[in-house]
Amino acid sequence: MTMASPDAIRAETITITGHGGDEIEAYRAVPLATGSRGGVVWIHHMPGYDRETKEFVRRLAVSGYHAVCPNLYSREAPGADPDDAAATVRAAGGVPDDRLVGDVAGAAEYLRNLDGANGKTGVIGHCSGGRQAFLAACSLQLDAAVDCYGAFIVEDPPEGLPASMRPILGLASDLSCPMLGLFGMEDRYPSPDAVAKLDAELNRLGKDHEFHSYDGAGHSFFSVDRPAYRVEAALDGWQRIGDFFAKHLEG
Repeated sequence: MTMASPDAIRAETITITGHGGDEIEAYRAVPLATGSRGGVVWIHHMPGYDRETKEFVRRLAVSGYHAVCPNLYSREAPGADPDDAAATVRAAGGVPDDRLVGDVAGAAEYLRNLDGANGKTGVIGHCSGGRQAFLAACSLQLDAAVDCYGAFIVEDPPEGLPASMRPILGLASDLSCPMLGLFGMEDRYPSPDAVAKLDAELNRLGKDHEFHSYDGAGHSFFSVDRPAYRVEAALDGWQRIGDFFAKHLEG
């Protein structure tokens, strides 16, 4: 029997148990080599459970983590194209916060039960998923959280966005784990002012966190297939994500 190479992974669509015992779709990627591994829940952005997010999940697996992304829209739009699913859920008012927390809890429990799991679990999200990563880390016992330009933690959403995107700064005292925040100085949601307010509140509460904001970068600067992509910011951001998860999820 040959040993799996360190970068060999298995990636596939699975079913996990989410909020309220609901069976929901999720995308999983895991290394094939044996070893003791931390787990990461990736929370997809508002455009949905799409190709880009699945690439991010596979990247984490290549880096040595068990990773899973629950499809937050699988109840309202099972099997739908990501853009259509996102439109359906936005029209219905968005993903309720309590349901999001339940789905992340289910994904985390799934990860903790995988062979080789070391019991440490992190969460990461971008865009709306950044806000939801903060929400999950304030609502569950986790080991690391990464917020990639999550809006509406501090500020109210503009007209036309789901009502579920309400501010949640008041939850900051319940942050259960170290947090990494990656932001763009040209972003409007969250604006540099909103990021500064979140930073100040976490400092006031003595919460372990590190924030980095990039000049010349706006929203979605990790998105390689969008005009918003900023290679220098994204490369530095990925390095920081790798270092952060290595510090808090390995061992």
